[in-house]
Amino acid sequence: MVDLSRLVAGNMLTLQLGDFGADVIKVESAGAGDTLREWREPHADHPNGYDGWWRTYARNKRSLALNLRDGQAMHWLKRLIATAQVLVESFKPGTLENMGLSPEQLHAYNPGLVIVRLSGWGQTGPYRELPGFGSLIEGFSGYAHKHRSDGGAPQLPNMALADMVTGLTGAFATLTALREVEVRGGQGQVIDLSLLEPMLAIMGPDVSNFAATGVDPEPGQKIASPRGSYRCKDGLWVSMSGSTDTMAKRVFEAIGQSVLFEDPRFSSNAARLENDAELDAMVAEFMLQRNQDECLKHFRHHGVTVGPIYAPPQLIQDAHVVQRGVYVQCDGSDGSKATVMHQVTPRLQGTPGSIRRAAPLRGQHTEELLNELGASAAECQSLKTQGAIECR
Repeated sequence: MVDLSRLVAGNMLTLQLGDFGADVIKVESAGAGDTLREWREPHADHPNGYDGWWRTYARNKRSLALNLRDGQAMHWLKRLIATAQVLVESFKPGTLENMGLSPEQLHAYNPGLVIVRLSGWGQTGPYRELPGFGSLIEGFSGYAHKHRSDGGAPQLPNMALADMVTGLTGAFATLTALREVEVRGGQGQVIDLSLLEPMLAIMGPDVSNFAATGVDPEPGQKIASPRGSYRCKDGLWVSMSGSTDTMAKRVFEAIGQSVLFEDPRFSSNAARLENDAELDAMVAEFMLQRNQDECLKHFRHHGVTVGPIYAPPQLIQDAHVVQRGVYVQCDGSDGSKATVMHQVTPRLQGTPGSIRRAAPLRGQHTEELLNELGASAAECQSLKTQGAIECR
């Protein structure tokens, strides 16, 4: 699998496949590398910052550093693509064609190649050439409108949500296209993967409801009541959902208000949503009188779906997370101390994935990969001297 993408979505896509055994060749610009390397957090042991994004999402990949403006480097890139099953790219639409790597040209010498073309808005349409960072998509998709602050300002997520969803969608699409080639004997094809459409697919039926009713749902509108996050006496928080009548009845019993279920204002989810503010205040007041542990034990005793709201310090120490090995440590390619990262997911019983190698240094595998393609040591040295490749 040849990965020509940059930043999050493409790396998430190839991470998923790399974790389950794909040989992911990360093609990076010589001297610069994937921009994801520059997403860093301040860290005492890392003068240039801690590159947790790269260490996590570039695991199980090999790095080939090429100067894509050099003819010889492009020659070897084409030879590499000729051996691949999948090519992932995230250039501006039309760039691949300008590089002499149009899908028609690639399929001429590799008919079974699956080409994933990742962009913000897709390969067609009036916005195809606009910048397509995830933040723009999260605003455009309705996510920011749906998640407004108390003051009414649209809120963007403080994570790469659109990119992550697109990466997961792209991994599924890639496997579907590979099945067509490997199982059904079909041809390779192009996957037009935008950041926009996977984001729209997870947004729920708001657009469908609007098209049918003409009503734009209020930002922050709940889908069930009682449901929300509640502050406890010790300043910690819990989340709770009474999304069915049975669960709502258990909540009423837990807060000592069993009679509420006989009240027409609270006897159905639709009625509870109409009177959510009053019901929510009752639950919130009950929570505020108890610490987080007390709330969890009490509501769980009554069979209510409730859980703690965590930040990383609590999450990484949680007994369930620790016992299942949700996070693991992986030594860095640069000899740095182990990086904590999420374990391979999902968990397959018969063919589980694994973390086989740390995120690579830029150009760490350039000579190794060119040797596999038939380049001699002298050719590699010549390419390095003329600036066509970068090696470590």
